[in-house]
Amino acid sequence: MSLPLITLYGIPTCDTCKKAIRLLEAAGRQVTFRDIRKDPLSEAEILEIVTEFGDRAINRQSTSYRGFSDFLKASDPEAQIAARPTVMKRPVIREGDSWTIGWDEETERRLTTG
Repeated sequence: MSLPLITLYGIPTCDTCKKAIRLLEAAGRQVTFRDIRKDPLSEAEILEIVTEFGDRAINRQSTSYRGFSDFLKASDPEAQIAARPTVMKRPVIREGDSWTIGWDEETERRLTTG
């Protein structure tokens, strides 16, 4: 049985995204990388991510978030990601119908050991 394709949403300069891709590919996983700057998320995709993760989809420690106006900081996560996709916590990983946000030891173990 083959494992589901993995789509990793992020930006190419993100060290965490690069590490996740490297480890997933080393484990034999097929990864499609989605550069959210070059290929912005649709409204439906943003809604799907925010529905899955809520406020956790926003990286409040990011430079992008700190640069927001007070109005945008008070806006819904959907509006924040639509305005500046790099505010999204990375990586967001989709494996079939399963979603993961961020990269930690548990995520690495689960996605690289099948």
